[in-house]
Amino acid sequence: MYAGTINQTVLFDAAPQDVYDLLMDAGKHAAFSDSEVKMSTEVPDTFSTFNGYCHGYNIELDPGKKIVQAWNFAEEGWPDDHFSTCTFLFEEEDGKTKLSFSQTGIPEHKVKDLEQGWQIYYWRPMKAYLRGKSSQNF
Repeated sequence: MYAGTINQTVLFDAAPQDVYDLLMDAGKHAAFSDSEVKMSTEVPDTFSTFNGYCHGYNIELDPGKKIVQAWNFAEEGWPDDHFSTCTFLFEEEDGKTKLSFSQTGIPEHKVKDLEQGWQIYYWRPMKAYLRGKSSQNF
């Protein structure tokens, strides 16, 4: 039932630490997502994004290199007590950042929606933010 997996690779025109900070700095995360964000940079402290739609806790943090977090989504059919594991790996590549993202333990019926959701609500607005535009202008 929780065997769904997403693997995505995204290239950002920024340094790995800058992309890492977009996800882990509450102010920057709130700016690109245009939402309320609470973010701890401690393990195993908690976080919430998109006004509480997503919440979870930090498993491993290596600034500029790696984020591993447990995520829960307020989605129909997603159990309140179930967390998927999201791993963000940041690598410098020709002056840019290659982000290798994986999410495991997803309820099967949510994989397709979340694949699109990461693109629409994370990668595109993050790129727009890094280009100096608000999330409203991408």
